[in-house]
Amino acid sequence: MIQNLMNMKIRSYGCITKPGLLLVHPDLPHKPRLIFASSIGVPSNHSKRIGYITRLQYSVADRTFVSHPANSSLSKVDTTHLEQRQGGSSSLYSRPSILQMKNQRAENRARVYEFLKGIGIVPDELDGLELPVTVEVMRERVDFLHKLGLTIEDINNYPLVLGCSVKKNMIPVLDYLGKLGVRKSTFTEFLRRYPQVLHASVVVDLAPVVKYLQGMDIKPNDIPRVLERYPEVLGFKLEGTMSTSVAYLVGIGVARREIGGVLTRYPDILGMRVGRVIKPFVEYLESLGIPRLAVARLIEKRPHILGFGLEERVKANVESLQAFDVRKTSLASIIAQYPEIIGIDLQPKLLNQRNLLNSALDLGPEDFPTIVERMPQVVSLGITPIFKHVDFLKDCGFSLQQVRQMIVGCPQLLALNLDIMRFSFDYFQKQMGRPLDDLVAFPAFFTYGLESTIRPRHRMVAKKGLKCSLSWLLNCSDEKFKERMNYDSIELEEMEMVSSFDMNTLMEPRSDESASDYEEDSDDEYA
Repeated sequence: MIQNLMNMKIRSYGCITKPGLLLVHPDLPHKPRLIFASSIGVPSNHSKRIGYITRLQYSVADRTFVSHPANSSLSKVDTTHLEQRQGGSSSLYSRPSILQMKNQRAENRARVYEFLKGIGIVPDELDGLELPVTVEVMRERVDFLHKLGLTIEDINNYPLVLGCSVKKNMIPVLDYLGKLGVRKSTFTEFLRRYPQVLHASVVVDLAPVVKYLQGMDIKPNDIPRVLERYPEVLGFKLEGTMSTSVAYLVGIGVARREIGGVLTRYPDILGMRVGRVIKPFVEYLESLGIPRLAVARLIEKRPHILGFGLEERVKANVESLQAFDVRKTSLASIIAQYPEIIGIDLQPKLLNQRNLLNSALDLGPEDFPTIVERMPQVVSLGITPIFKHVDFLKDCGFSLQQVRQMIVGCPQLLALNLDIMRFSFDYFQKQMGRPLDDLVAFPAFFTYGLESTIRPRHRMVAKKGLKCSLSWLLNCSDEKFKERMNYDSIELEEMEMVSSFDMNTLMEPRSDESASDYEEDSDDEYA
């Protein structure tokens, strides 16, 4: 029995007289039906041998493909396979080649460029930047930037902003700034100054800078004002320019507790190079006679002076002062009293004010520089207050010569409140009963408070029966005046005291607490 089965198995295999050619397409999802292209002997009860020509039949997507007989022309088969490999239009399985994809990208970019040029944007700097593949997406970005207030000119100033996705870049950054308290009304100017912020990562780039600013004692409520004033700070490295500029200021004497207020009022300091900007500025002021600690105090009070260009503005203004016969020895006092004088366009102001005062007071050649030395703020006074104060003094009975002498001796008369001057003059005439010459000799009388100083001291002197000059009466501290009340006589040298600016007062430690100068505006809209 076993032998018979073996003979049948051997005879069955022996019936395959010629190996067949199997045609199979590897990408077909359906199982093909195969018929060998060979003569197959099939044993049967009738022992008939039938030769079959194998044909390959398979069905895909309702199409039936039939292979050619084995004896057909091979060129046709080769042509069919070649067409499929080349991705001919008749093939359902063709894939775009690298060249085709590259050409497609170029066509998409060309369409986007054409759109940008059509609205006035120059796309020259966008080569190599990843852009949207469709005009619709690019239009969405441009429209969003327009809603933020940016114009076509703004976009042309920084066209790389078009590489920012609205959802992935712009909205997250603006939401973060809004949560910090940056006002929506400032977004337009914010982005004009620092559009690169739209490329930033909130977690990686922005949040660490905000944390650093808080570590510099900038109050949380002042953080948005700092960012509004100087948005470029969001792009600085933590251990770069920011840390070195702050360290240098502390090194020259700026109080550590004042740093927060200094940076709040003028955050531009964080972007200033010590070697190129801050140090040369400080050393130049020292060369003019201002002690380093006094420079530190000036920076604490008016940190914006560090933004005055040293070469193009500060030095030029110092030269202008000297050109108008201001003494070199007075430069330190002038700058300490009015630091803004080295940051304005000074020369035309000096010329205008000299002509104005000459017309009002008939000044001598040395009078104008003397006025500037004693009150440098005179360069910024308008024509109206000058003539009003001159007319007031004339109405009080002073001659033009006396008015000129008073103003040259105390230029502050040109800037005082006229109502207060009237009250003081009425008390001088009615209660003190002194001659006008006393005011000509000591015009600074008008600079003292009537209720706080003039009235109480005059009563004490009158009660004691002393006769003194206005200078002896007023030109001293309260402690010094109490000592004088114990004198039996008035010393001559104390009667000749002349008031002048004391640089040492600038270097005294500040007793007031540092605070931000920003005030919240309830009308402003916060994001």
